[in-house]
Amino acid sequence: MADRYKTGENAPESGKYKVDGYVHEDSEHEDTSIDMEEGNQFPPSPTTHKAVYWVKA
Repeated sequence: MADRYKTGENAPESGKYKVDGYVHEDSEHEDTSIDMEEGNQFPPSPTTHKAVYWVKA
């Protein structure tokens, strides 16, 4: 299983990351991806503004 990072954690490396589920909910599927720079903080979902898990795309 890929490493998952929560909203608020820092990106371990630069690259593209995608949403891999909501932190506090099981509902809704989202196909959002973002470009991150190493050390930047993972944001909430850009579409729902809820805390999510991110994985390297």
